[in-house]
Formats: sequence, C-alpha cells, structure tokens
Amino acid sequence: MDTPGSQSSLHRANLERVLRAVRMAGSLTQAEIARSTGLSAATVSNIVRELKESGTVVVTPTSSGGRRARSVSLSADAGIVVGVDFGHTHLRVAVGNLAHRVLAEESEPIDVDASAAQGFDRAETLVERLLAQTGFRSDKVIGVGLGVPGPIDVETGAIGSTAILPGWTGVEPGRELTSRLGMAVYVDNDANLGALGELVWGAGRGLSDLAYIKVASGVGAGLVISGQIYRGPGGTAGEIGHITLDESGPVCRCGNRGCLETFVGSRYLLNLLNASHGPGLSVPRVVQLAQRGDLGCRRVIADVGRQIGTGVANLCNLLNPRRVILGGDLAEAGELVLSPIRESVARYAIPSAARQLSVVPGTLGGRAEVLGALALVMSEMGDSGALPPAEGSIQPRSVTAVSSGR
Repeated sequence: MDTPGSQSSLHRANLERVLRAVRMAGSLTQAEIARSTGLSAATVSNIVRELKESGTVVVTPTSSGGRRARSVSLSADAGIVVGVDFGHTHLRVAVGNLAHRVLAEESEPIDVDASAAQGFDRAETLVERLLAQTGFRSDKVIGVGLGVPGPIDVETGAIGSTAILPGWTGVEPGRELTSRLGMAVYVDNDANLGALGELVWGAGRGLSDLAYIKVASGVGAGLVISGQIYRGPGGTAGEIGHITLDESGPVCRCGNRGCLETFVGSRYLLNLLNASHGPGLSVPRVVQLAQRGDLGCRRVIADVGRQIGTGVANLCNLLNPRRVILGGDLAEAGELVLSPIRESVARYAIPSAARQLSVVPGTLGGRAEVLGALALVMSEMGDSGALPPAEGSIQPRSVTAVSSGR
C-alpha cells in the first residue's frame, strides 16, 4: 500500500489530478493541463506519457495559438456514460463517451407528472435502445446521470416536494432507476443539471461562478460557485421560483402567496393571453408570435422578463455571479426577454454586482439538462478505476452507487 505523503502516493494523486482535468474538459493540450492543475510542464508530460502507454488517454496533434500542440483526451475504451432527463412534458436520453462526444440521443413527449412508473418504463426502454444503437454493452456504462424537475432530498433521495410532482410521491428516482438498469445512478434536479451542462459544454465554459435560470412550468436556478454546483445541506438551494414578490399575490403551489413562479411560470404566462389569443397556446408558440411582431405576446414576455430580473437581482446581491444563463423555452425569445431582465437587474441589484454581471441565453437549448446529466456522472465518478493499477496494489471490485449528486 502507498504511504500517505510518499513519492508513490504523490505520483498517484498527480495522475488523478490530470485525469480529472481531462475528463471534465473533454480534451486539453498539455499546456492547458499544466495551467489547470498547477503541475509543471515536465510533470504533465511524464504523466501523459504514462497514461498513453497504459491506454487510458489518446494524444493527437493539434494547434494552440498558432503553435503546434498535443491534445489529450480519454480513450474510447475508458467507458461510456448515460444521461436521462425527465421534464414535465418530455423524456430525453443521451449516451456519450468520456471525451465529451454524444454518441446517440433521443427525446419523446411524455406526461411525467402523471405516473412515475410510466416514466421509468419509457426511460428503461430508451436507454436499452440507445445502447444497442451505439453497440455498447451495459457493462461499459460507468454511470447514469438522472435529472428530475424538482428538488431532491439529499438524506432520503426522494423528490423533496410532492406538490411539484404529485405522481412521484414517495419515489426515490435514483434507487428506482438503479434497480431497473443495474447501473450506478447519480440524481440531481433539472436546474442544477442545466447549469452543469452550460458550464461544461455551453455558455458557461471557462467560468467558475454562474447561475442558470430555468423558466418552465416552474422556475429554478442552478448555482455554480467556485466551479462546483452548490446544492445546500438539504438539496434545495436555487429555488428562486419561491422568492416572494407580492405577499398578497396569487397562491403558489408551495402554499405561499406571490412567489416569482406565480408571475412567470408557463401557466401564468399563457393565462395572460387566453382572452386575446384563445386557449391552446404554448410558450414556444408565444415566443414565435412575439418574434413575428405580435404586440400582446411581446408585452407579456417583457413583463415576465422584468419579474425574472427582480429574482436575478436578488441573486446578484447575495452571490455576485459573473454570468446568469437563461434556459427553458422562454430563452428562445432572445432580447425580447433578456433586455427586460437586464433593466430590472440594473434597477434592483447593487451597482457593483450589476456591472460585473452578463445575462445571456443558454446555447444548448433543450439539451442542457441531458448533457448536464452526462457531466454529472463525469464529475461524480472516481478516477482511480481508470488509472493503471499501482504496482502491487489490489483493485477494488466495482459497486453500484445511488447518489443525489453530492
């Protein structure tokens, strides 16, 4: 066994540090590995050579800043990850490798609110179909990231609010999917996964502090602080939809009055247009009409944007993020919703926090959460199993894990 503090244990730690940096970025040049890990160029070069010889990474010629460089990424044989995203009206599943390449992806409409069993039946079928499509056996799956549209109780692993998903009362999503697939499952709410997706693949790349605001039937925020998702001790951090805007306002499903969600959620937004546009509208349709010049839809989107901006201003005053990324169907409205958000931030946030903040739409669209589910597995999996075994060491057997993303 390696003695803590010995040369062999230090070398092992450096191997894991390099491997984690490559895994979370998808691919890095050796110079980028040195900058992100703080290791010397010579140490990185030796470690990369060792990992290449063991088949853990592949090295390909590339260029960086006009100079020749070598890009390091994990080997295709290192395993694959699966992402499962439950929305209120859809199910999306993706299969990817550790080099951040999505190998297969599929989405279908589903009423997730109605029945947890039906949702898991469909998820199991989709996962099996995509694995068959990509030609991978289930034993090559390192883990499954699972996103659900509600807070997860970190102590029990169950949905934290039955008012959000009444058909899921008493269900532990991670344990349920693990029993069906026989794979390690890591669970988080959809806003956190949206934040992780944009951080790794989208509008948050290169940042260490941001908030991802998802506006759908409800409103949630995924918070990234110092490069890590912040969940809070109970797993409910980021419930921005329940900031009180008007204590005499509409009753929210949480039992309080005048929550942000009651002013910007899809049901509220669509109700505002029933009299003028009739029933049957959807948020994507409202956005489409607004972009074509419909004055009523433009006004409603602007009003909703100002209310969202009030919540964003509160986040700025508390956490001072560098960037706020808007997700969900409403983000497709672009400046029609972003400009009002910025106006409210300028009015209600501390000036120094407002000046440092950029408010942008997500770049991943409806894929943010399922890509975040893939990234969740990559962030939670250990590195030791992918490393070449230390001389004389005994490798532990693999086990199935259920985690709430902590």
